[in-house]
Amino acid sequence: MQLVVARIGRAHGIKGEVTVEVRTDEPELRLGPGAVLATEPASTGPLTIETGRVHSGRLLLRFEGVRDRTAAEALRNTLLIADVDPAELPEDPEEFYDHQLMDLDVVLADGTEIGRITEVTHLPSQDLFIVERPDGTEVMIPFVEEIVSEIDLEEQRAVITPPPGLIDDSQAVVVSSRDEDAAAAEAGSGPAEAGQDESGKDD
Repeated sequence: MQLVVARIGRAHGIKGEVTVEVRTDEPELRLGPGAVLATEPASTGPLTIETGRVHSGRLLLRFEGVRDRTAAEALRNTLLIADVDPAELPEDPEEFYDHQLMDLDVVLADGTEIGRITEVTHLPSQDLFIVERPDGTEVMIPFVEEIVSEIDLEEQRAVITPPPGLIDDSQAVVVSSRDEDAAAAEAGSGPAEAGQDESGKDD
């Protein structure tokens, strides 16, 4: 399975380094020296990481054969793609790769359907679920313990306890994206036990 693990940003300095927007929670594994990554567009790669370092909170990479600012700037906006075994799991049982979270049904503790995860966004402060509602609108759900109380991969669902105002409860209906026979119902919320540390995983 191929997963996007980073996007190349602007050139840094004059020796071929580039800033990188990390899209994996395991940069030391996916973006370490020696890693060979496919690219999008494909014509840009494959790229082999020569060195990596953190500067002012940003990851800087240098690739083999990229020696000056002009060559580095030519890589801007390129996506870096790693080959990942679909059966591979994070070492921490409370962490997840992005592909495990994609398409999970997002529900309240009482089973009320909120929507379906269509994207996992990694921000410096936290990760976000982009959730598509049954009516086609989107809502952003922070992937933090206080809000996401359970990730159940077997049942293919994420249980949330949203604070007031995070979602529009009046529009929530019990419509499972995996059950065509689910009936519409009034939205409601119920108690949920917090059990998930703040985390999110690989693109």
